[in-house]
Amino acid sequence: MTAKLNSLPARRELDHRHANGIDVTLSWSPGGDRLYVTVLDDAGDGFELAVDAHEAVDVFDHPYAYAAHRESRLLDVAA
Repeated sequence: MTAKLNSLPARRELDHRHANGIDVTLSWSPGGDRLYVTVLDDAGDGFELAVDAHEAVDVFDHPYAYAAHRESRLLDVAA
């Protein structure tokens, strides 16, 4: 499934890092009380993982490892 980045519900950024053209963001959606790790590269490709609180920091640190073993939502950042 592909989602438009601008159609995502309002979230609060909890942590963010950028390295080698890749942005990784840990965010919280107060409406659904859910945590997400979002990965976007400079080419506009990305994915998002819904995470539980007990694993949020580890998924934030290693998003590609977790994406390989669970369903992720592909993001379409082109407007």
